[in-house]
Amino acid sequence: MNRVKAVFSFFLLFAAFAGPLGAQSSFAKGEELFLQNKPQEALKFLETATAEDPAHVQAFIYLGIVYQQLNRLDKAIETYTKILPRAGTETARIAYNLGNAYFSSGDLAMAGRFYTQAIDANPRYASAYLNRANSLVKGGDLNGALADYETYLSLEPSSPKRGQIIALMNFIRDEFALAVQRQKLAEELAKLEMERRLKLLEEVSQSLHAAAEDLKGLSAGTEDVQDYTGEFELE
Repeated sequence: MNRVKAVFSFFLLFAAFAGPLGAQSSFAKGEELFLQNKPQEALKFLETATAEDPAHVQAFIYLGIVYQQLNRLDKAIETYTKILPRAGTETARIAYNLGNAYFSSGDLAMAGRFYTQAIDANPRYASAYLNRANSLVKGGDLNGALADYETYLSLEPSSPKRGQIIALMNFIRDEFALAVQRQKLAEELAKLEMERRLKLLEEVSQSLHAAAEDLKGLSAGTEDVQDYTGEFELE
């Protein structure tokens, strides 16, 4: 009898924890496959885990990354956006991932917005500065990109990308220098063109003035011609 009661008690205990253990196993299996770099296999378990526990931040992070790996960028953006308001201490990381998803989709404005949100949440988030700089370069804002690259290198002085970044920064500075030279050249050419036009106008004006003087001379000569209206008498 006591043995029956013990088995029954164990059954009740197992039943009480069956729900949570099921949700946990979905995440655990999804995480295992994710860490094995098997995104397609991990997908269904992570989708199940996020459906069963809408507050499971890590499950949403893994799921968003899986969608990105599978090039399902719309689903990645949807996943990150859904969990971002409840991200807590993971706000910077999720905003950064969301920025990456938008960058990959070609939406540079939204990418920059979420890189900035990641930086606001964690001002020492070096990768967010680096990727925001990359998005600014692609969008043509070289001045803003230069500032972000400098901040990144100050936060990650030993970055393996340091040489490439410094080379890119030097290229940007050279572009600024060339832009200044082009501007000066354009201003000089505009000045020469203006001087040429003014000289041409002056020459035309002088020519017209001379023509007016010539016409004036002709007019004066005709005025000296006497008009004889009287009768001629022959002698």
